[in-house]
Amino acid sequence: MSAIPVADDVLGPEVELLRLAEVSNALGLSENKVRQLLRDGQLIAVRRDGDLLVPADFLADGAPVKGLAGLLTVLSDAGFGRTEMLRWLYTEDESLPGTTPVNALRTNHGTEVKRRAQAMAF
Repeated sequence: MSAIPVADDVLGPEVELLRLAEVSNALGLSENKVRQLLRDGQLIAVRRDGDLLVPADFLADGAPVKGLAGLLTVLSDAGFGRTEMLRWLYTEDESLPGTTPVNALRTNHGTEVKRRAQAMAF
């Protein structure tokens, strides 16, 4: 079994983070399935105080936020590492509805967020 890729903890203290057990409960999946989502690049985790943690912003209504997995794939294809992805997702952008890409994604503006991610690849 491969190791779970972890991003550097570049998130501010205001970002709510969930332990894998909490993510597991929220998604109705086993912790092993959550670990597989992390290995597959459908979620991103950071390590803080020895714990693997996932931003709560990545979950909504018992599932990963719609469009998140595809957006992470686009960012990966553009050469972004996991740490760079997190930094970009949480960087304020007043031209986006929601002010950050992750908030825009959560408010059903995924198409615009993905378009911007694709544009960065060129």
